Amino acid sequence: MTGQPVGGVAVKAFPVARSEARLLVPALMFIALVVAAVASLGTPLITSVATSFHVSLGSAQWTLTVALLSGAVATPVLGRLGAGRHRRATILATLAVVVAGSALTVLPLPFAWLLAGRAAQGVGLGLTALMMGVARDHLPEERSAGVIALISVVSIIGAGVGYPLAALLAELGGVRAAYGLGLVVTAAALLTAWRSMPKAPEGRSAHVDVAGAVVLAAALLLVLFLAGERNLWSRHLAVAAGLAVVAVVLLCVWAVIELRSTTPLVDVRAVRHPAVAGANLAMFVGGIGMYLLLTLITRYAQTPHSAGYGFGLTTFVAGLVLIPFSVLGFVAGKLTPRVRTRIADPLLLAGSAVVVGGGFALFAAARSDLAELFAAMGVLGFGVGGFSAAMPGVILAVTPKSETSSAMSFNYVVRSVGYSLGSAIGGLILAAGTGPGHLFPDDSAYTTAALVGIGAMAITTLTSLALARRRSSETNP
Repeated sequence: MTGQPVGGVAVKAFPVARSEARLLVPALMFIALVVAAVASLGTPLITSVATSFHVSLGSAQWTLTVALLSGAVATPVLGRLGAGRHRRATILATLAVVVAGSALTVLPLPFAWLLAGRAAQGVGLGLTALMMGVARDHLPEERSAGVIALISVVSIIGAGVGYPLAALLAELGGVRAAYGLGLVVTAAALLTAWRSMPKAPEGRSAHVDVAGAVVLAAALLLVLFLAGERNLWSRHLAVAAGLAVVAVVLLCVWAVIELRSTTPLVDVRAVRHPAVAGANLAMFVGGIGMYLLLTLITRYAQTPHSAGYGFGLTTFVAGLVLIPFSVLGFVAGKLTPRVRTRIADPLLLAGSAVVVGGGFALFAAARSDLAELFAAMGVLGFGVGGFSAAMPGVILAVTPKSETSSAMSFNYVVRSVGYSLGSAIGGLILAAGTGPGHLFPDDSAYTTAALVGIGAMAITTLTSLALARRRSSETNP
């Protein structure tokens, strides 16, 4: 079997035997699930970390932010390394770093070491795109599309799996016990990868653009910092706006570096392809909306009754609200490959965005009963699952096999930034809706945030429909 040409030379691919494929697919799913769940461990543990380490909630928030940051920086680097012949070694080395970071989170060390461990755990987020590259290279074409779609979905619902487990362990045994879960599953993922990951096809090479990686890291650091520091926007707007301009300039410089480089970190010319650019725009805006609703529902569920609304749920019980998100997200991921035979991927993106918008509408109109929150979270999960499963098909339809990891890596960077901005926008809207002297925002602030989310999903739907129209015109000239 011959892959796409690389540098004018046909690249030989190596599909694994059917028996090996049966083992490879669960391994790919398990690794993608583990790295997503472990990176999300910081979400339910922020309050516990602040209490255990005697730091502020703002400082404890960095246990989540630093994982997102390291993941966003590592993803394109690993994607480029994964495009070369050392992909297996890259996967094993990355998982070894994640295991080492997990050990740091468990050992009785100061807070700075916990942050270092969380940064190392976040590096694993870059492996999702590599799992897609392995699937595309080593599985039959008719099988790989469905597996890649499921890997994309699993990388999303991993948060829903890890959240309640981490919260339960934190309540029973403290924050170290919760992070101990991460150590166990990452060690299992490393062993799984060592036993199951095949070598990359011959004839490929990959070089990392160090200058591009450094500039991109600086730009992403500013973006995620600005997304996390909500007080900076409310109290020092000029400073925040100035840093935002610097971030944009750095991203422009990075794009110029990539265009001039013979071995770019991300093939910007390929990213400029209308289908890829449109898909990344849909992922960015859609990511803002999806994460906005996720944070709104979980925060609303934990708000005490004294605020005049909310349910006062504990962290663990609030984590259970994510179960419909994970279950229906997985169901959508399983259904999407079958639906793709009849409906084009861009139309599936548009339909999924409409479903997420429906989740926003449900939350805006009905949230007085806990069952309504479960319903809204289930609708969100189904929409996110369908969206995530369809996204790789849009991008990979115009991407050579050798560039699978790199192309999807850039998409996941876009997704990470979108998620971070979604969380920040939600926080800013709720902060603006909090009256003087009040600890919790007015209930109407949640409605306002939901309406903003509906607008974001409307933009995502229109972008996806434009992609569908373009594909239709290309296939039916």
